[in-house]
Amino acid sequence: MSENSTLSLIQSIANSQKELLVLFKAEEHVLTNNAFNDFFCVSSMQDYNSKFGAIINNFVPHPSYFHKDKIENGESWFDAIMKLDDADRIVSMMTPSYDSYAFHVKIDSSVEDYRIVTFVDITRDLIKRIMIKNNVNIDIPSGAYDKKYFLQVAKNFDDAAVFNEKIIGAVLVKIDEDENPDFAYDEEALKRFVSDFKHATRQDDMLVRWDRAKFLLIYLVDGVLSSEQMIKKLENLIQNSAMRSLKCKLSSALQKEGESIISLLARLQS
Repeated sequence: MSENSTLSLIQSIANSQKELLVLFKAEEHVLTNNAFNDFFCVSSMQDYNSKFGAIINNFVPHPSYFHKDKIENGESWFDAIMKLDDADRIVSMMTPSYDSYAFHVKIDSSVEDYRIVTFVDITRDLIKRIMIKNNVNIDIPSGAYDKKYFLQVAKNFDDAAVFNEKIIGAVLVKIDEDENPDFAYDEEALKRFVSDFKHATRQDDMLVRWDRAKFLLIYLVDGVLSSEQMIKKLENLIQNSAMRSLKCKLSSALQKEGESIISLLARLQS
């Protein structure tokens, strides 16, 4: 098989991948796939090179992620990022329309002089990274997140909101214990309640058991309208599911400019 035929075959395989993929020879781009070209709104690798140059220049200098300022003198960015723990091999890149994304970087250097670099989109998984690692972080009776654990990782929501240019929303759900005296002690009812909530919310949202009969939902939204839609969705859930037998009260708050999540929660409960 000729070199051109081999490259065409590799290009075809690369284009079948949903992740952004770049083939390097030394530090030069040899090939980019369709997903990569689409992200940067270019027609080809050559088009990318003429508009953007070295890919290291597209790593946003965000303090929480890898970028060129974290490279030591004389070191390649490949070697620098591979010195990090796998969980920390993350870069931020922006589309030409300034939408920020986070990517986990995988580098395959099994072929001499070549490196296959894969950028796996983990933008929606930023919150998941701070979530459960084992059952210690879960409230066992209900299956929601534990309050103590949530307070330990709450600051990460501030970082995720800033990175994704989102706003933190919070909903406090109070079960009327006078009307439902056994709820807080009924493991089956607790788990059913949490399960119904999880089905009605997104994977990125975090449901915390805040007190015996209180639950806190934390989520990221674009603005007031998205928050109102979330509240409406939760109200419909309570009215049109097994939850309708519970007497619940919803209190909601949306993060103000410059407000921390801790301040937001204090305001929600005041």
